[in-house]
Amino acid sequence: MTAPVFVVERMPTGPEFVLEGPEGRHAVSVRRLEPGEDVVLTDGLGRWAEGTVRAAEGKDRLTVILHATGEEPEPTPRVTVVQALPKGDRGELAVETMTETGVDAIVPWQAARCITQWKGERGAKSLAKWRGTAREAGKQSRRVRFPEVTEAMTTKQVAALLAGADLAGVLHEDRDSDSTPLATAGLPADGTIVLVVGPEGGVSPQELAVFAEAGARPYRLGRSVLRTSTAGTAATALLLGRTGRWG
Repeated sequence: MTAPVFVVERMPTGPEFVLEGPEGRHAVSVRRLEPGEDVVLTDGLGRWAEGTVRAAEGKDRLTVILHATGEEPEPTPRVTVVQALPKGDRGELAVETMTETGVDAIVPWQAARCITQWKGERGAKSLAKWRGTAREAGKQSRRVRFPEVTEAMTTKQVAALLAGADLAGVLHEDRDSDSTPLATAGLPADGTIVLVVGPEGGVSPQELAVFAEAGARPYRLGRSVLRTSTAGTAATALLLGRTGRWG
């Protein structure tokens, strides 16, 4: 079994490190780690340190002897999913599974047909939930570079993001459209891939026109129509497999 991952604000520099606070409590009181067990410490930005537990004290103090440190290079091509805001807790589900799959960035998008609205305090709380979900899912899946969850973007801002991508696409479920299977799309060897996932009601014709002007083509995943909360995960898995990042 791979070693559990714990997040630190600053990477350790000495031969030993004391993990305290919420992460220390999780290690000692929840995971019940004991001396001799291996752990990984990370800042979530790619830097990591491997170590072995020397002592577990109280309810939230774990002393770790460090063996190795390093930094995971930024992956390429970088995969960004623009996720239209789903209803209820399906947004957190989308973030969780995309993070576990390996997405590099998630952009919340207030699409025209979104029922959910991120405004004021509610929007701030929802964004915090998405970011917290990405952090926890990153730890669970043993990642040391967690996905960035940006501020919510408008359609105009998403179009600008698409215009700067090496591959820009919109997942479109209309079989009668001129969409291309994502499984056969030409992919860049490096750079950035940005893919838009629309809301349950679909991407509006006006939004499709704006994105097309920015250089985004319509793509489809397969014969079945996935929900907005699962389409991004399926697309991420397909792209990571085809680019060789899962190799």
